[in-house]
Amino acid sequence: MRYIVSYQTPHHHFVDIECIYENNNEAFLDFQLPSWRPGRYETANFAKNVKAWRVEDKNGKALPFQKTSKDCWRVKADAAEEVHVKFSYYAYQLDAGACWLDDHQLYINGVHCFPFIPGKAAEPCILELVLPENYQIACGLREIQPNVLFADSYDTLVDSPLIASASLKHQTYTVGENLFHIWIQGECKPDWEKMIQDFTLFSKAQLQCMKEVPFEEYHFLIQVLPHRFYHGVEHINSTVLALGPGYDLMNSQLYPELLGVASHELFHAWNVKSIRPAEMIPYDYTKENYSRMGFVYEGVTTYYGDLFLYRSGVFTEIEYFQTLNAQLQKHFDNPGRFNLSVADASFDTWLDGYVEGVPGRKTSIYTEGCLLAFMVDVMIRRSTGNQKSLDDIMTHLYFHFAQKKKGYTEADYLEALETISGTSFVEFFNAYVFGTRSFDAPLTEISSYIGLQLLKEPSKKYHERELGFRLRPGSSAIIGTVMPDSVAFRAGLSSGDEIIAINNIKISGNFREWVEYFSGEKISLDVHLNGEIRKVELAPDAEKYFANYQLKRMDNQSPDQQKNFQNWSNILKNT
Repeated sequence: MRYIVSYQTPHHHFVDIECIYENNNEAFLDFQLPSWRPGRYETANFAKNVKAWRVEDKNGKALPFQKTSKDCWRVKADAAEEVHVKFSYYAYQLDAGACWLDDHQLYINGVHCFPFIPGKAAEPCILELVLPENYQIACGLREIQPNVLFADSYDTLVDSPLIASASLKHQTYTVGENLFHIWIQGECKPDWEKMIQDFTLFSKAQLQCMKEVPFEEYHFLIQVLPHRFYHGVEHINSTVLALGPGYDLMNSQLYPELLGVASHELFHAWNVKSIRPAEMIPYDYTKENYSRMGFVYEGVTTYYGDLFLYRSGVFTEIEYFQTLNAQLQKHFDNPGRFNLSVADASFDTWLDGYVEGVPGRKTSIYTEGCLLAFMVDVMIRRSTGNQKSLDDIMTHLYFHFAQKKKGYTEADYLEALETISGTSFVEFFNAYVFGTRSFDAPLTEISSYIGLQLLKEPSKKYHERELGFRLRPGSSAIIGTVMPDSVAFRAGLSSGDEIIAINNIKISGNFREWVEYFSGEKISLDVHLNGEIRKVELAPDAEKYFANYQLKRMDNQSPDQQKNFQNWSNILKNT
């Protein structure tokens, strides 16, 4: 298949796409557009952005077609030597996994807008870009002619996002024989020396861990936005990272986030782009690819993304535990951990995607998966006297499954754990992966092996600690999470309620101050929801609800704990 991408009026955000297929006497051809993209396991229905679909032969004669599903068009090709499908695609979503067109850049994730012919996806593809003369192209595909890229298959084509622009910033670095590219699009002032140093360190740590790489070159495509943003999407030899604001890129909050998402997405080149659940080999772009293994392909990656930054010396111990404890806090703040296991939550990403969903319904493949990976890693080290670790599991999966183009199953993952560790994980998995048992006890017991303790301290915020509800992030008055069977829960407060007054005093961004003022007393809240205002009475009881959690080094680690901690944390440092 040959794809030609052009545009006329970039400020209208429509990309013109032409697909040319040399017909081999086939009477009918189906042109299928994906309904989801790898890396986000939910249906997206990209066909909703398609406009002015038409089909012609090579002489411009119209060919009849009919839609057979929401994103498949059947063309009556008959004797046409070439079939030309033409349409416009609305490229107006600037994040790490979509498409965007304006006066400054063309940004394409081909899985959104490049249709394929079922049964022909293994054939090579040519991508031709009609661009202004001064544009550069950032992409993992090989450029065979100016502005002409080659992909050995449809999978490779749509797994290779591109940014074309006259304002791309570009630097490279090498680790061993592998070349890495950093491309930046957007207004920012990168400290290239620091970025190259840090990216080199965590890339080296990952390559040393995994022994072999699934790519020759790797491209970090970074979209820097003018507002607060954070997103990353993995590909086999590239990633797109979208962050902002640009003026904060090198500052103390955003730069660690850039390092974290970059390390996370690089490790995905092994874990999920190469090491894939059996349900995802091959990808079926037309429907859900259900898997319960999200705690591995996202959870393990979340764990390693930050751990490699720590191992390589890019993150300090304080910075690393800030990221791990952020996951810990998310876990304990979420009552959904008692309702739906992380394995079932993985299956259900196809049901309600990546939003919070119904209050208290589900867990996170990232958060719970990360904590499970941490526990499993330490358990393997403990059972083998620090001779083996989760590193060995991942290299086993890479060489015995990914390299053989095989997908792994739940049984395969368990077998690898038990073979390498010499101990059974069945009971642990039934309780904490496939079940909803509390993580408190295993985290406490397992982390002590490396000299860590799980600390729990009541929340410093009165309404969280004594009344049992939290406000939505970024809001000073809208209720987010309500702890089941808390004072707030029993009084009838629910997620989405907006607090407008406390004890008949209007709230103006100062709810926390007023509720602290009335601490210990019975209080009356006026809350608004769906156009109605009602009063809610709350009286604190003896219980404490929300708490702050952290894993922290013990003050008096034993010599064995000190050795175990060093083995876990420093294995690749200063190499």
